[in-house]
Amino acid sequence: MTVATANPAFESQAAFRAAMDAVARPGEIKTLRGPAAPAPLAPATAALVRHLADYETPIWLDEQLSIPAVKDWIRFQTGAPITEDKSTAAFALVAEPLRMPDLTQFALGTEEYPDRSTTVIVQVESFRGAPIVITGPGIKDRRSFAAEPLPDDFIARLSANRELFPRGVDVMLVAGGEIIGLPRSVRIAKEN
Repeated sequence: MTVATANPAFESQAAFRAAMDAVARPGEIKTLRGPAAPAPLAPATAALVRHLADYETPIWLDEQLSIPAVKDWIRFQTGAPITEDKSTAAFALVAEPLRMPDLTQFALGTEEYPDRSTTVIVQVESFRGAPIVITGPGIKDRRSFAAEPLPDDFIARLSANRELFPRGVDVMLVAGGEIIGLPRSVRIAKEN
């Protein structure tokens, strides 16, 4: 479904700002109002894609999102090509977090161009559950966040991703109209 917006420039700026704030302040929940989009695309995922993707940003979709309605909406809204090759995706959209591919299957960037990596957007049901404590840039001391469902080895995946720094992927968790940024610089806090 295509819906005209009252102020597309303002909406684009708001989406960009929310995404940048989420990455600058890892683990904090940010609200992001999204456009009407076909299910199972969450509102915040739709907003991120609509305002950050374009014809030069290939998008990989997991099985649940790889349906004609979602593909057509993305192509119409952004012009972005849909790719089957995870390693060439600028964005990867995951609606089934428990079946999320290993992060190393996506573009990890290079030492010279670490920005040529995939941003993995993972839709979860809620920002509740067992807390995960993180440290790193943008976090004063420690910060905790929660999300469910996540793969049992999600903490190990984040830790392995951090070991690749400055390479690696950035992860955005989405629950409805809220997002949490987990950039590659984030570290899992060690227990005291």
